[in-house]
Amino acid sequence: MTLEGNSRLTNLMQDSLADKLSTVTITPGIEFDPDVSEILPKDGQENILITSALPYVNNVPHLGNIIGSVLSADVYSRYMKARGTNALFVCGTDEYGTATETKALEEGVSPKELCDKYHVLHKEVYDWFNIKFDKFGRTTTELQTEIAQEIFTDLFNNGYLEEQSMTQLFCEKHQGFLADRFVEGVCPRCGYEDARGDQCDVCGNLLNPFELINPRCKIDGSAPVPRDSNHIFLSLDKLQPELEAWISKASEEGHWSKNGKMITDSWVKEGLRPRCITRDLKWGTPVPLETYKDKVLYVWFDACIGYVSITANYTKNWRLWWNQPEKVKLYQFMGKDNVPFHTVVFPSSEIGTRKEWLKLHHISTTEYLQYEGGKFSKSRNVGVFGNNAKETGVPSDVFRYYLLMARPETADTVFSWRDFIFRNNSELLSNIGNFVNRIVKFVNVKYESTIPEFDPSAIENYESGFLADVNRILKNYNETLTNVHLRSGLEIALSLSARGNLFLQENGMNNTLLVENPARANAVVGVGLNLVYLLSSVLYPYLPTTAEGMVKQLNAPLRKIPDEFSLDLKAGHKIGKAAYLFSRIDPDKEEVWRKQFGGEQKVDEEAERKKAEKQRKKEEKKQKKAAERAAGKAAAEAAAASADAAGAEETKTT
Repeated sequence: MTLEGNSRLTNLMQDSLADKLSTVTITPGIEFDPDVSEILPKDGQENILITSALPYVNNVPHLGNIIGSVLSADVYSRYMKARGTNALFVCGTDEYGTATETKALEEGVSPKELCDKYHVLHKEVYDWFNIKFDKFGRTTTELQTEIAQEIFTDLFNNGYLEEQSMTQLFCEKHQGFLADRFVEGVCPRCGYEDARGDQCDVCGNLLNPFELINPRCKIDGSAPVPRDSNHIFLSLDKLQPELEAWISKASEEGHWSKNGKMITDSWVKEGLRPRCITRDLKWGTPVPLETYKDKVLYVWFDACIGYVSITANYTKNWRLWWNQPEKVKLYQFMGKDNVPFHTVVFPSSEIGTRKEWLKLHHISTTEYLQYEGGKFSKSRNVGVFGNNAKETGVPSDVFRYYLLMARPETADTVFSWRDFIFRNNSELLSNIGNFVNRIVKFVNVKYESTIPEFDPSAIENYESGFLADVNRILKNYNETLTNVHLRSGLEIALSLSARGNLFLQENGMNNTLLVENPARANAVVGVGLNLVYLLSSVLYPYLPTTAEGMVKQLNAPLRKIPDEFSLDLKAGHKIGKAAYLFSRIDPDKEEVWRKQFGGEQKVDEEAERKKAEKQRKKEEKKQKKAAERAAGKAAAEAAAASADAAGAEETKTT
């Protein structure tokens, strides 16, 4: 292209941009930019630090893992930022520990190679689900070692660490101590042959690896042997009085979720005991004591410190977040099984350092998401895992919507393909999609995509009816999200869209209205498009791609979530072209996806239960026969002893 041609193209582009900008008529200052370079606490403002439980690196997260931590935290982070709050959201892969070392042995790679592989996989999954971390890091960093060893040393110097000896199962074949989950054997309760050392999957009983009948190493099948080893324990009993005082204050001020408070209270009520914080491994943060140089810090002492080190890898000014507790509030999201480590172990460690550390303000926990009435299982190919959700061809926003509507906040919930399809077709498509498409298409066709001059008073009962309803819904939404009731917040957002559909229906937005009452038609169009703009903002935390699609159709930027409804798209503003936000899913897909993702697992589980029951009866029969043999032997021995005694008495008499 010649220089002249290039110059002409540049002028055309500038003219096109100027033409576009001249038709954007929006209230200034309402937009918000979700991308900020470095986020630090600000004086005189509310500063929120948000974390989601660090996903363990050695496997692929399933939908239950995703809703339990990262997706829930993402919604709250997006909400806070859209409200103008100064918030930082950090997460990362939890990479140290027995499970990683053992998985690496299984795959024939080094622990680092394994972590590098799965860290990338996790990030790809979360990117597809549109999880917007400010920093997604990992625990295998120099700063993790530095900070964890600092906390350990402070606890040691302050007298909150002690040495104890403990007996563990050791695999002589691969020369390693075995974590409970890597010991398998026959369940002593139900006879299931493949029970783990921590729990039986069939009867559900919690187990001790020493309880298993015929225990074996999960890696190589050899029989482990008990061995004693010295370890460092955190003296939780010494820290309990201060911890209880903190829990009482923090749980009330931070409005902890009910299950989070119950789990914490049950731990404290039992009385805290010293807890082991070291392990006989090579893959982990080295214990900073010469006599323990061959051991590492236990992953559950180390992992929560990962939040700190990931922040430190985000900014060199990380102490502004973690060492100014009077200026920052910490919100943490996780499944219920992670609660004690965040409400007992980590805060106790912080208290024991005698330094100013940021502690938990609010904990948001979930119960379990089941899959079609059973459990997710990678080994049995049951359930939807993060890396194959996109194989369905369904956009990530639809998965986000369904998971958040099924968020197990107070009890276990179930992922069901039938319900998934129903909610997409009846709620996303028929409610939100219908409202937005109907009004945008109408303005495209009847108003040449331009908002007319309008006066909302032309709408009957505008202030006492429509405006009052919208502001009530918006106030309820903001209060609900501020209190971290995420599922209810989405239900309220949906009610705003329903109110929009009712608004168009009440006012009869059609050709007849346009001809017979143009002033009212103009008002309906102007108010309706502004309601779409408001709807895009309240949906943004939940359905970010959908919200971006909505503002693109409005030819407007993302907007902050306001306190009250306002008419920010002005007369003369030119909107974009209508586009479908959602697509209908054929109900026949239910059976296709159930077969693809193992939705028929109930049959397998029933067979497994029958197998376990058969094994249990077999064990009972065997034990009964053994008892009978032992009783018979004892009776024979007693009879023999009695006969000997009688003979001796007879000899003595004679």
